[in-house]
Amino acid sequence: MPAAKLTSPGQLVIPKPVRQHLRLQPGDRVDFVIRDDGEVVVQPVGDVRALKGILPKPADPVSLDEMNSAIRSRGRAARAPGPDVGKPLHFEVLQ
Repeated sequence: MPAAKLTSPGQLVIPKPVRQHLRLQPGDRVDFVIRDDGEVVVQPVGDVRALKGILPKPADPVSLDEMNSAIRSRGRAARAPGPDVGKPLHFEVLQ
């Protein structure tokens, strides 16, 4: 198991096998996550630029009138009685 020694200014050198496993390069940042059980997990901090392009392009913009119309129609549909309105409910009591 790789080990490291804490220096007086609080610095810690991450052992080479751990750096290789995490694919860390000089200048990379890491997070130290403290779990509820007290275990500390070291994980690399991803570069936000690596996320570019993972989300689909937004749809064409809509006008306020189109948006309000869609909200009104959805609201009417949500308030409309469904096929089960008025039918009795049946429950089974579990012991």
